[in-house]
Amino acid sequence: MDKTEVPMGVADEVWPAPSPAVRGLLRNLATRMQAEVATMADAAWAAGQASLGDHAFAADPMLAELDRRFTHSTYAHWLLANIDDPGRRVEPTLLPDLVTYARDLVLRGVDIGDVAAWRAAQRVAWKWWVKGCFQETDETDVLQELVEVSSNSLCTFIDDSMAAVEAQVADVRDDLARGPLVQRLATVQLLLQGAPIPRARAEAQLGYALTGHHLAAVIWAADEQDIGGLELAAESLMRACGAKQRLTLVPGLAALWVWLPVNQVPDQEVLDHGVDIPGVRVAIGRVGMDVIGFRRSHLEAAAAQRLVTRLRSGRRAVRFDDVQLVALLTNDVTEARQFVADVLGDLATAEPVLRSTVRIYIAEQFNISKAADRLYAHRNTIDRRLARVDELLPRPLAENPTVVDAALALVEL
Repeated sequence: MDKTEVPMGVADEVWPAPSPAVRGLLRNLATRMQAEVATMADAAWAAGQASLGDHAFAADPMLAELDRRFTHSTYAHWLLANIDDPGRRVEPTLLPDLVTYARDLVLRGVDIGDVAAWRAAQRVAWKWWVKGCFQETDETDVLQELVEVSSNSLCTFIDDSMAAVEAQVADVRDDLARGPLVQRLATVQLLLQGAPIPRARAEAQLGYALTGHHLAAVIWAADEQDIGGLELAAESLMRACGAKQRLTLVPGLAALWVWLPVNQVPDQEVLDHGVDIPGVRVAIGRVGMDVIGFRRSHLEAAAAQRLVTRLRSGRRAVRFDDVQLVALLTNDVTEARQFVADVLGDLATAEPVLRSTVRIYIAEQFNISKAADRLYAHRNTIDRRLARVDELLPRPLAENPTVVDAALALVEL
């Protein structure tokens, strides 16, 4: 088979052009597989995440989400290219996802040379595609050519995509090296890792005193169209906490790391009303002292962020103090759901007012009058609600209130 025209500026093809019959099969298969690509890409992304050598990458929900989106756009692009020009070399996509992905990798200082993760994702995609090939034809000669051309196309595309990410990262690194951002992030990374960096040097580089109290927050937007609200959320958080200054770092396009020199965490109600920016979410650690507290408060805020991301919670603002127990209970989400079902029974899906009544009643140390005051309800109303709660629970509330409260916290998230 002779080569045909060279597509998209690629100088030389590394395999012969497919026969007309196989071109038609490739186009049909790519068109058909578009309906399944999102499911496959999720599985490929999960395989890649599980194979990452740098666990900090997988633990960061912002990086993990960027990686997921990049995986989706990468394989969707390969399918579209095989509809337009079946079986030919596919140039990597230079969608905004790649630019964002590269920038955040550089800012976090993540090693991009993790070939194992790429190959793990590729194996999932290849298994999915080969299954489609066998569904497309049972003619041995045609099937052999279809699989061979597909293998050349997909493997080369993945190699080219890896090279494109490396090149984009190099460009971003060169651009950022001309400013102070990377140096400040590097200083904070050293502090977060517990490295023995001199306090005076760190303070000079950050422009922020490391003595005294610190409250850390992670502020992020799930969608890039909402990133304009990040700075507004940081300002709102300052006002809610009564802070006059802050240290703010930009670890990625859609996130901020913030430290405030304050000695208390705002109440949840103050937080909910004070930092109510559409599309923006906030996770807060506990107050800590000096360099150790600076580090610990941030790690707690990051843990709270991972929790609400993992549980796909709709809560806009979360405090680590309120979710510490839930974080311990949800290392296995399936087990956590079973825990909720076992402990709460029908209360898990009952009216929200019943669940909130139980939590406030427990928080007020089982004092019906105080619970009624907080809920702006008559104590007889609270009595009736609690009686209904006991009907819904597998065991009476009085027998295991602490466990019920933990399960209700899970439901809230």
